[in-house]
Amino acid sequence: MTDASEPKGPLDGLIVCDLSRILAGPTATQLLGDMGALVLKIENPKTGGDDTRAWGPPYAETTDGVQDLSAYFMAANRSKLSVAADIATPEGQALVREIAMSADVVIENFKPGGLEKYGLDHGTLCAARPDLVYCSISGFGQTGPNRHLAGYDLMAQGYGGIMSLTGPADGAPHKVGVGIADVMCGMYACIGILAALRHRDATGEGQHIDLSLVDSQMAWLINEGTNYLSSGLPPARRGNAHPNICPYDVFPCADGYIILAVGNDGQFRRFAGAMGRPELADDPRFLTNPLRLENRAPLTEIVTDMLAAERQSSILERLGAVTVPAGPIHTVAQALTSDQARSREAVIAAPRPDVVGGSVQLLGNPLKFSRTPARATAPPPRVGEHTDIAMERLRAALARRKDG
Repeated sequence: MTDASEPKGPLDGLIVCDLSRILAGPTATQLLGDMGALVLKIENPKTGGDDTRAWGPPYAETTDGVQDLSAYFMAANRSKLSVAADIATPEGQALVREIAMSADVVIENFKPGGLEKYGLDHGTLCAARPDLVYCSISGFGQTGPNRHLAGYDLMAQGYGGIMSLTGPADGAPHKVGVGIADVMCGMYACIGILAALRHRDATGEGQHIDLSLVDSQMAWLINEGTNYLSSGLPPARRGNAHPNICPYDVFPCADGYIILAVGNDGQFRRFAGAMGRPELADDPRFLTNPLRLENRAPLTEIVTDMLAAERQSSILERLGAVTVPAGPIHTVAQALTSDQARSREAVIAAPRPDVVGGSVQLLGNPLKFSRTPARATAPPPRVGEHTDIAMERLRAALARRKDG
């Protein structure tokens, strides 16, 4: 998809051997690919490639009728070349080893120890290439009593605590609506890989990165995690309410719902005035945020009654005029077709001649570099589509590196 005349990405020249599948690892390698890295995604054609290729419908409608481009797969697998290799065979092991020995980075998400029998584990490859950055993603990490357990996003959300905080106060625990434990683990993986590459460039030393879904999920408990560590009190589910700020919630209005996010005392005073209730700002129960938290129940009841008869547009106009944060709750369709989304290229079209219509619609990369743009360098691939061309590009990249 990239044009030779376009500026190169910030990771141009970086080579990544991608042995990951599902979502966490592919999220990391898609980000690296968007930033210019040459990402070779290893897929076993005998099993249909990445598991998520079959996680549909919906699928992209291909001209050959093969359903291997599920929407789920396409969410995390652009900017990569698919290489067909069965690592259970000597030929597949040799091909992957050739790629790994030429790469800057190897990333995988097999169970701990799962690649040792193929000679593709971090111990073997890092011994052969001391400057290799090797990232292992697993459910619980390479050590600990649960290291042998499989890792799935839902299991990580349950074990790591976030589900206990999510959902209505009087209902069952809920998972987040998308695979956020996987996605955030992929983000941590990308950051860790870039940090390890900086260390390698400074010292010549590679290293092994051990990252788990559960570890990363517990790390992004953020304020609720430290709330517990500071107080010893288990955080409670509050639906859409905030544990440390009030009023900060979703409220019904005459024609739907509205988000109100009052972050400080000045905003609360302006909110009260704009909604025709200035006396609330001087009510001794609501003078400060700690007092508003202490009196959350009566304040929430008052605010609910205040907003219930007002139309959303009127509330937003009045609060916007006094810079009090408030907003609508968009559907996915409204979000992705908004003027803001269009202006920021939140949705992109990736050309694929073998798809009906000639392209697939994807989510854009949110990183906006001023000199080295991040963008989709290739559409989501078919299984093994690039085996030959990937090796040509790999050898060409190595030749350029040697000459440069």
